[in-house]
Amino acid sequence: MPGEPPPRVVVAGGHSAGHIEPAMNFADALRRLEPTAEITALGTVRGLDTTLIPARGHPLELIPPAPLPRKLNRALLQTPGRLRDSVRAAEAVLARVRAEVVVGFGGYVAMPAYLAAHRQGLPIVIHEANARPGVANRLAARMTTQVFTAAPSVRLAHATAIGIPLRPAITGLDRPALRDAARRRFGLRPDGPVLMVTGGSQGARSINAAVSGAAAALRATGVQVLHITGPQHVVEVPDRDPADPPYIVMPYVDEMQYAYAAADFAICRSGAMTCAELAAVGLPAAYVPLPLRGGEQRLNAEPVVAAGGALLVDNADLNPTWIETTLIPVLTDPERICKVGCPREDVGGSRGRGLARTALQHALGIAPIVAAPT
Repeated sequence: MPGEPPPRVVVAGGHSAGHIEPAMNFADALRRLEPTAEITALGTVRGLDTTLIPARGHPLELIPPAPLPRKLNRALLQTPGRLRDSVRAAEAVLARVRAEVVVGFGGYVAMPAYLAAHRQGLPIVIHEANARPGVANRLAARMTTQVFTAAPSVRLAHATAIGIPLRPAITGLDRPALRDAARRRFGLRPDGPVLMVTGGSQGARSINAAVSGAAAALRATGVQVLHITGPQHVVEVPDRDPADPPYIVMPYVDEMQYAYAAADFAICRSGAMTCAELAAVGLPAAYVPLPLRGGEQRLNAEPVVAAGGALLVDNADLNPTWIETTLIPVLTDPERICKVGCPREDVGGSRGRGLARTALQHALGIAPIVAAPT
């Protein structure tokens, strides 16, 4: 409203890219919706907070990490000291920036932010990207009715399904139009199938080993590879003859839209953001769920697999033989790639809550850019 001060919003989602990315996508969308908004991100020194958040141009305030068990059990009661210190630090940040609302996306930093906001009487908005909610969001859903999820099947109190906030570079990606430029960017040939390999922001040793171990078979069948290893991983592949298809190894890719445009197929973990982005751009995949965290990554992938948009392979079953016998026959058959191709679906105080919800919807393209309700 004219004459009103800019909204002051604190976003809390840290440690992994799976929490940070939706938080930053929301913050970017809020800034587009309300350019004067004062947005502060909470984070910790653990994980990727200090790397990914400043790169997106949003102020970052650090608080002590207070990792919580993923189950509501006795272990949760063993962290009161760390949690108390983290909540006090979060309260100090909220007071200093005069926050009007806290929007949380889970991760180490979310629970202290939720508790600090609750103690100060601030509105709380929650977004849960995963099929199985984390402990912070499960507990915080009892503090607010403003709860949003990636899918209707997510079981969380007061939940409304709206999808996952994605960047415009992803939601607006025209893969065929960008294909040639993207392949040149990575040193790939304009023709021939391209397999994109990624284990997420941290990389995945099992995926790296299986695909690099099948490098000779991939080359022999004409498959090019764009292998994003993760910053801490090193992948060695045999030297190739100049006539062989390229096998490009990179530790990290900042602008993943180019990798998606260059590829015909992906093999990757099935974190919530990965599943959402691949579905949004229509890139088929073989998902290898992380065999931890109660199997939540398998739950993220199952709807896409059931719809015919992906393959699913257990981490224990992934090896070079699986690549050669199961994946290569798909990669070298354009009709089979089309059959596995992900069906693309269009994703098309109350002041703080209303503005936060509108920005979440705007980030997904499912709500017009209008003033939030007062």
